[in-house]
Amino acid sequence: MSDGGDHFEAKVTPMVMMTCIMAATGGLMFGYDVGVSGGVTAMAPFLKKFFPEVYRRTVLEKGVDSNYCKYNNQGLQLFTSSLYLSGLTATFFASYTTRNLGRRPTMFIAGLFFIFGVVFNAAAQNLSMLIVGRLLLGCGVGFANQAVPVFLSEIAPSRIRGALNIRFQLNVTIGILFANLVNYGTNKINGGWGWRVSLGLAGIPAVLLIMGALLVVETPNSLIERGLLLEGKDVLRKIRGTDNIEPEFMELVEASRVAKQVKHPFRNLLKRSNRPQLLISIALQIFQQFTGINAIMFYAPVLFNTLGFKNDAALYSAVITGAVNVLATFVSIYSVDKVGRRKLLLEAGLQMLVSQIVISIVVGIKVTDHSDDLSKGYAVFVVVMVCTFVSSFAWSWGPLGWLIPSETFPLETRSAGQSVTVCVNLLFTFVIAQAFLSILCHFKYGIFLFFSGWVFIMSFFVYFLVPETKNIPIEEMSERVWKQHWLWKRYIEDDYVSHHKVTNGNNNDIDPAPQL
Repeated sequence: MSDGGDHFEAKVTPMVMMTCIMAATGGLMFGYDVGVSGGVTAMAPFLKKFFPEVYRRTVLEKGVDSNYCKYNNQGLQLFTSSLYLSGLTATFFASYTTRNLGRRPTMFIAGLFFIFGVVFNAAAQNLSMLIVGRLLLGCGVGFANQAVPVFLSEIAPSRIRGALNIRFQLNVTIGILFANLVNYGTNKINGGWGWRVSLGLAGIPAVLLIMGALLVVETPNSLIERGLLLEGKDVLRKIRGTDNIEPEFMELVEASRVAKQVKHPFRNLLKRSNRPQLLISIALQIFQQFTGINAIMFYAPVLFNTLGFKNDAALYSAVITGAVNVLATFVSIYSVDKVGRRKLLLEAGLQMLVSQIVISIVVGIKVTDHSDDLSKGYAVFVVVMVCTFVSSFAWSWGPLGWLIPSETFPLETRSAGQSVTVCVNLLFTFVIAQAFLSILCHFKYGIFLFFSGWVFIMSFFVYFLVPETKNIPIEEMSERVWKQHWLWKRYIEDDYVSHHKVTNGNNNDIDPAPQL
């Protein structure tokens, strides 16, 4: 590998920008799914039709044991969480299509799943149809989250890889904001069918994703990995905007040669040399969910209702937090390749910790089991602190939780590594979505202290164990990142010798993974 790979000649071509923007529409669909569910579950007609018990507790105000427990219903939580359970399963199939068919076909398949899911949800006549629709949407999420971050990391020049990859997360935040705005509007539709409009409009980003998958180019990495060397070289020349692509092309060919020696990518993830990337990727996904962000994003209207906001005010507050989420993501786009990944994660950890502790104190004092009388001043203060928390997440753990895993795995395990990353993310997203309303009922205001404790732990993890990866060519991470880290270098060096004993022997039938 070249030590000067970060100086590969590459222009920021219009083709790269348009390709990345269109591919990142997968995030738009994901974000809309995250945002729309919390809004419709706060709509009285939706609750009356599918969850009459919750409707009686929240609208008719009968049998309310505690303000914190009004929405505690396993069926209601399953409506939100079932999407992530199916996404968790689908990502393993998506790993196969990403590696063997390419990144583009995987995104196209994701779009089709989204379309079918939207049809079931918008036309739902019973809870079963709702759940089937959410399961289909989950398959789309599994395929999109598998392919899109890898696609963006591979297509982008290394010096702006972070900024372009974060377009995916930016579209997630735009999707959440779009869903919040739609929910705010459809809640005012007379006749009780506004929730169908909210669920049906998810078809717009689904169509955009399908169009994007049809129009973008395949990544050079994928083409070369599948033996299409001439096509890969031609695409590399187009996206880099120069004829001087031979050094980068040869590096991709060498990475592909190594990748083809790996017969079992998932087993290969357990090699000592892949353990640092695997451990960090898994930890980032777990910590990302235990910041509490999805608890807020899934259930923002429900949460604000619990805290004493009326229905319209709750939806309006969710729109405000969604807008902050979008704006703060731009901070990450413009700073991630300058400031670096580690500094953003550490700064945000402190900001999230403080804001959650403050929210817990205010809510603990002002919201009791049977009194939710938040004055206007306190209500505004709670929204401001929630926005402070959301903004810090949006420029750090949100986008970087996807960026870092997508850029650190070597080519031979990249699809498998991304699959595990998505799987762990969706598993813990499912856990949070399924458990949040029950946890809120039992922990009450202490739920914010629960999440802040996790923020404290994960900040220590970043400080000691997460290396800086900004501006490092994607195929040079092993040499220039992992081998330079105080702890992880001992894992890389052992396997490096073993690997070269195999490859120098030109025995392509031998899996270079050592016995564990």
